[in-house]
Amino acid sequence: MRRLTARNGWGILVAGCFGALLALASVSASEMRAASPSKTERCPVCGMFVAGYSNWFAGVQFKDGSHATFDGPKDLFKYLAAMKRYEKKRTDADLVATYVTDYYRVRPVDARKAFYVTKSNVYGPMGEEYVPFENESDAAEFLRDHKGKKVLTFSEALAEVRALEAKP
Repeated sequence: MRRLTARNGWGILVAGCFGALLALASVSASEMRAASPSKTERCPVCGMFVAGYSNWFAGVQFKDGSHATFDGPKDLFKYLAAMKRYEKKRTDADLVATYVTDYYRVRPVDARKAFYVTKSNVYGPMGEEYVPFENESDAAEFLRDHKGKKVLTFSEALAEVRALEAKP
């Protein structure tokens, strides 16, 4: 067993503090914003103020530290499906985080890893909504309980919205 001395004791203390700072840094800026949207933030797709819909809040974080916020996943998908329509100078390569609010836990989760229930009897701020869940089992339970049509992955939901947006 190694003896604790002042020299290696300080090393352990410094390492512990560094570890704590890394743990704090792992909470992304996008997740902190998702917890309390600004009262002045508007959805770039529909123009609604998003603060009143924090249970449905979704957003993207860009490399330059800026972000866009949405009143629900449906508008997030519309934005991602046609980003040039809303942000002329942005591309997918500028994104560092994409998040939605888990319906049951009411906390931000990675939108690309979430599961979405379509056509349920639960409506969001703009009506019919992609209801997001961190876990597929939660999505399946919600689908049964709320007469949903199907559970989609992020890429499936985005493809569905792209197809709908492409129709004249």
